[in-house]
Amino acid sequence: MSLDVQDLVIEIDGARLVDGVSFTVPDGARLGLIGESGSGKSLTALAILGLLPEGATATGSIRWDGRELIGLPDRDLARLRGDEIGIVFQEPRTALNPIRTVGRQIAESVRIHEGVGRREASARAIAEAERVHLPDPAQIVRRYPHQLSGGQRQRVAIAMALACRPRLLIADEPTTALDVTIQADVLDLLNGLVSRDGMSLVFITHDLAVLSQVATDAVVLEHGRVVEAGPLSQLLTTPRSAVTQGLLRDATATLWKPGGAR
Repeated sequence: MSLDVQDLVIEIDGARLVDGVSFTVPDGARLGLIGESGSGKSLTALAILGLLPEGATATGSIRWDGRELIGLPDRDLARLRGDEIGIVFQEPRTALNPIRTVGRQIAESVRIHEGVGRREASARAIAEAERVHLPDPAQIVRRYPHQLSGGQRQRVAIAMALACRPRLLIADEPTTALDVTIQADVLDLLNGLVSRDGMSLVFITHDLAVLSQVATDAVVLEHGRVVEAGPLSQLLTTPRSAVTQGLLRDATATLWKPGGAR
């Protein structure tokens, strides 16, 4: 299955925040959407999922396995989310329900999309918790989000996103809120799961150093427009746009400062 975005335009209250963005993610590919805050990268992801904020409009084309997603009824988009397309957001604290155990939240996706019973879904929740390397999975699924660390909450969010083995994972700044050591662990986890399941990945970030660890190609956005695109190796060695050059300088500074990954 492939994702094909063509001439995507997103407007909110008459302001054009994404302006003619195009890219393709073939089956099994790893693409990064990178840019500074306000560049339109997260809005692009939300448009793919049919989760744009109230008042936002999207035009152009977003095709998933040849099926047009723009204008698709909400009930059809809801079936795609979690089943064929998974999403991991930046801050799991807001993505998780604080009054439900994390096990019930993992199991819910399985019950909705696969129609299994409560007992089987509960067993799957434990298996998924183990798959994302949560400690003592049988016990941790009984806990509530506030009882877990930030890194553990993000692993729960990843388990929820991947429980039904989607063909595409969209990860929107999934490590920004984590410290450097935990960030590296979560990136290693995502790398392993994406490779093992053979899924496609769209990874959204403002950090070129992080992106270099998970993606092979990148689209650079500025003020809602694509300013550069191509293999990540090319962007790292011969960046053409001023935006990419600035991101590269920031990445180099991060990599070589005390405590950075080298």
